[in-house]
Amino acid sequence: MANEVPASGSVLGKWLPARYILAVLGSIGMAIIYGLKVNLSVAMVAMLNHTAIGSNGHGSSKSNESEVEVCMSPDGGNVTIQEDGPFVWNDSIQGTLLSCYFWGYLISQIPSGQVAEKFSAKWVMFFSVAINVIATLLTPILTVQHYGGLIAMRVLEGIGGGATFPAMHCLIAAWAPPNERSLMSTIIYVGTSFGTAISILLAGVLSAQWGWESIFYWMGGLSVIWIILWLILIQDNPNKQRFISSEERQMITSQLGCENTSAHDEHPPVPWKKVLTSIPFWAILIAHCCSNWGWYMFLIEIPFYMKQVLKFDVANNAKFSALPYFPMLLVSISLGKCLDSLRDRGKITTTTARKLATTMCTIIPGVCLLLLCYIGCMHMLAVTIMTIGIIGMGGMFSGFLSNHIDIAPNYAGTLVSITNTAATVPGIIVPKFVSYMTKENQNIGAWRVIFYVTIVLFAIEFLVFVVFGSGEEQPWNKIEKEDKKNESTPLNSQQSKDNV
Repeated sequence: MANEVPASGSVLGKWLPARYILAVLGSIGMAIIYGLKVNLSVAMVAMLNHTAIGSNGHGSSKSNESEVEVCMSPDGGNVTIQEDGPFVWNDSIQGTLLSCYFWGYLISQIPSGQVAEKFSAKWVMFFSVAINVIATLLTPILTVQHYGGLIAMRVLEGIGGGATFPAMHCLIAAWAPPNERSLMSTIIYVGTSFGTAISILLAGVLSAQWGWESIFYWMGGLSVIWIILWLILIQDNPNKQRFISSEERQMITSQLGCENTSAHDEHPPVPWKKVLTSIPFWAILIAHCCSNWGWYMFLIEIPFYMKQVLKFDVANNAKFSALPYFPMLLVSISLGKCLDSLRDRGKITTTTARKLATTMCTIIPGVCLLLLCYIGCMHMLAVTIMTIGIIGMGGMFSGFLSNHIDIAPNYAGTLVSITNTAATVPGIIVPKFVSYMTKENQNIGAWRVIFYVTIVLFAIEFLVFVVFGSGEEQPWNKIEKEDKKNESTPLNSQQSKDNV
């Protein structure tokens, strides 16, 4: 193959093969993107002048709580006083600052998927992280000038963040043998939750010690190390990778076939009609949208529930919000390894593996939300239930979120860009929905309605994916390549076949 380079062995030898160096660095890359995504939510607490905002009548509302459904603070009502920051931003500006990330996220999904498939997923991922790092480092300087500078940086971060899933899906399709796909996908995408947890904890410490600016400088600065390692150690496919053993390269290419690890120069055009009429694809899309509603409910709104209803102070809220993501990482990776092992031994099919994992990420959090509706003000039990629910959601990494690569590895970047674009909409709707339901109604009764809606969406995700989902490669994945092969057959060979 013209693009193949000599294999000189993995930089870490047999201890960590090249494909798992990709998985680890991919996971760290996703952690960086999600860490830089959520750091503003933590930083804004230190950035706002709460006294001035309160005196201007912004951000304060009377609570119309009923005595039966209001909890007492678990520490007896002690309140931590928050030191004021420099910015007087009203509720409207705060909402814009927190949501504008998704503006960029939405517009970059599908174009980045096309670029990753046709040119280079490695460079798409590189630029997505680099844009986030540069925007993060510039945030303190531009924010001081005007909040419009912060909006511009957040939109840029969203554009970079939107490219990550399409890029990583293309790399998984090119690097992961079928019997390791669940594990590698999980290792990579569990970085999203790990990055969220680390960002929540690290941002709180940095803000308290060195001020809100340090959050952006430290997180952005440390991320530069990843950029250097990614440039040196990662390639688009095993045939382009120098830091790989010949045995590992042969194993990957023989299991995937050359079409999944070759250059992108002659990538077939996307069969849009077949994609948009594919039932397994629609099963993934619906599951992705419903799951993201639940994901954003746990990620963004459950901390709000702990503060608003359970009355946890700032320190405990941050601690309990970050707590579930560490066991989630371990459970998710173990699940991916278990499913791959069962598939490799022929105990289950790929379809069964995806449906089992998706069942886990719908039933467990759904039941946990149902329990939250009825346990009232039992603080530590509520934290335990929420932790179990978030851990259960880790099944999505081995479930529908890996399924694009199963049904169409040649178009995995495009497929995930479509479903992730649609699944971004819940990220915009969920905060507004919760705000509307809890406005002047900050009690357990209002949250029951919110939880019921989420439970219904989990049920829809479960039913649709279990009934219509599939782990089998779809016929349209290779149809264009097959046509090309027929067209390139020499005329005399074709005539010989016709004469037989």
